[in-house]
Amino acid sequence: MVAKMKKTFRFIGLKGEGAFRDYSTEVPKHAQEFLRRLHEVKGETGPEIALYEPKRDQDHVNGFYYVGVTLDEPLTNVPEGMSYMELNEEYATMKGKDIENLHRNLNKWVHDQGYQLRAESYIVETYHPMEDGGEEVAVYLPIEGA
Repeated sequence: MVAKMKKTFRFIGLKGEGAFRDYSTEVPKHAQEFLRRLHEVKGETGPEIALYEPKRDQDHVNGFYYVGVTLDEPLTNVPEGMSYMELNEEYATMKGKDIENLHRNLNKWVHDQGYQLRAESYIVETYHPMEDGGEEVAVYLPIEGA
């Protein structure tokens, strides 16, 4: 089920870049690199998170992303080589296990409801471990209009 909400994300992580087609392998590798440095982050951390530059069109083949963790409180001491950001957007969001299906369903819902994706804002995914050893993903698409 799709929900529409205003949400603030506080985030610390590492920036990566590359071909969109390689994200399914490169982003998890970069996330593991970040997790090896997690001990450098002072403060309460939450779920793993990834922020993605939206793909503008077919000619946009390379993009950038961030991988890290959410934070409960603002951070004042950012470890070297890491980035801290706060995002505050209106999102269409949905949770599940199949990321491709979540994105497809969310994009359809956004279109059907008359919203537009905010091209200058990040797509957000948060990752939540489950008791069965699996992982649930929450996808947040930044929206405007309607």
